[in-house]
Amino acid sequence: MINDLKIYCKNTQEYIGIDGGDTLQEIYETIEKRLPFRPICAMVNNKVEDLAYPVFSPKMVEFVEPLAPQGIRVYIHSLCMVLYKAIEDMFPGKRLRIEHSISGGFYCKIKHDEELLTPENIERIKARMQQIVDQDIKFVRRERLTTDVVEMFRKQGLNDKVRLLESSSDLYTVYYKLDNIIDSYYEPLAPSTGYIKGFDLEPYKEGMLLLGPDPTDVTKPHKSYPMEKMFKAFTNYVKFNDIVGLDDVGTLNKGIEKGWAPDIINVAEALHDKMFSRIADDITRRYHEGGARVVLIAGPSSSGKTTSSKRLAIQLLTNYIVPKVISLDNYFVDRAHTPRDENGDYDYESLYALDLEQFNKDLKALINGEEVRMPTYNFQTGEREYRGDTLQLKENNILLMEGIHGLNPELTKEIAETMKYKVYVSALTTLSIDDHNWVSTSDNRLLRRIVRDYKYRGADARATIARWPSVRRGEEKWIFPYQENADAMLNSSLLFELAVMKNQAEAILKQVPNNVPEYAVASRLLRFLHYFKAIDDTPVAIPSTIPGSRATVIPGTSLIREFLGGSSFRE
Repeated sequence: MINDLKIYCKNTQEYIGIDGGDTLQEIYETIEKRLPFRPICAMVNNKVEDLAYPVFSPKMVEFVEPLAPQGIRVYIHSLCMVLYKAIEDMFPGKRLRIEHSISGGFYCKIKHDEELLTPENIERIKARMQQIVDQDIKFVRRERLTTDVVEMFRKQGLNDKVRLLESSSDLYTVYYKLDNIIDSYYEPLAPSTGYIKGFDLEPYKEGMLLLGPDPTDVTKPHKSYPMEKMFKAFTNYVKFNDIVGLDDVGTLNKGIEKGWAPDIINVAEALHDKMFSRIADDITRRYHEGGARVVLIAGPSSSGKTTSSKRLAIQLLTNYIVPKVISLDNYFVDRAHTPRDENGDYDYESLYALDLEQFNKDLKALINGEEVRMPTYNFQTGEREYRGDTLQLKENNILLMEGIHGLNPELTKEIAETMKYKVYVSALTTLSIDDHNWVSTSDNRLLRRIVRDYKYRGADARATIARWPSVRRGEEKWIFPYQENADAMLNSSLLFELAVMKNQAEAILKQVPNNVPEYAVASRLLRFLHYFKAIDDTPVAIPSTIPGSRATVIPGTSLIREFLGGSSFRE
């Protein structure tokens, strides 16, 4: 080794001499005894790469363990290719579809051949996966002309990937080879199948549940848990996608190219209208049966709670019920009594940042028809004030409240369950990139937040990305454990939204410099958005340049307007 070329290793905080062309795996082997883990991938100049990546110039390298956020993504996608190979070995030519995350894992089906997934066959598939893992077969990364890769995928029967690549403008495409099969993922893969330690495969509904590693021990599988209402919400949207013939990005791109964007938008918006109407009708039924005086709307960050509450209020008005809105923010305890998080900062996302005793006292009084003095929280002084505002519920009134704690029983513990109607809102994305690459609901919400924060809150993408892990920890603690308490699940995702957000989101993400840790997420999201054809967000009807197509206009009441701008709802 000449050692004229050096990389900086963040793990050991030193420069390491290498030969030009050394792979990350070879570099790792020179410092193996100094790392407390075996890496599954590495960050090269803050961008994730597989360990087969060759280094020809000075780089900053950080080796990544399997349970780190980037490592988990590589682990899961590598596990997916193991599953695909196992099914291809046992049922050649059958179409594996990994639909979405649920119950701690990923819901999978054999499309059009669901009867194959008997408990006995699922156990056989799992056993074959274990054999593939034990054989420690290499995932071989290759790159060829896209036209060549399209033909390779066509021969293997991966028509979903053919559609995706045919709608791409990329000259070259990266794919992976595992023994006798090829596949593509928008994440790098592990060096070999032997890196897969903990996993499981269980029967689940009409399909099976693929479980990755336990969050604390890579050698053990993640435990599954019931999510009946969430699964039903996902299933309804998947069925809708099948009916309209849009279940992957390749199909969506072809529809956009043909000028069908207005039809796609209209149908997706009509589905939302129907969802809001059905929930309003159910609330109305409960109201007239002697209950449901309080509607609680909860959901994670950027799920669209604000627009959802306003559209639901409109639907309730058409049922002759007048909503009265209460802001939970006005029940914050005085700042001096606000709980602190692990960093010593005020934790406004904690349930106990709210004055639960006063909130429940006021709620009971309102339900009993009493006039109540309503508080206002002064964010400048950090104290609650009373400015003469009052509220009283009349015969045709119902309380409508939006907040992250709405489904937590502790929030309204003194209110009878029959008096409450709980709505959970989340962007349950069911549009897949292709059969083996799903769209993360978390990534969908993060993109919404990046666009919204940039436009309305003066925060660039780097700041939003840096804050996101803390937001996610708050969701895991205060929101997700209670989502199955909902009386109704409202899926706020729209088939077309990522195509509409593409141009704005890409421009914002490209501002993140590559010398900061947040570049890793920014580059991954840019790679993800690259798969989508853009739909122009035109505020007025402008004739399309595509012959035979119509102007694309997203209505001002659309939920996506909460993030893109142009909403017809008042703040």
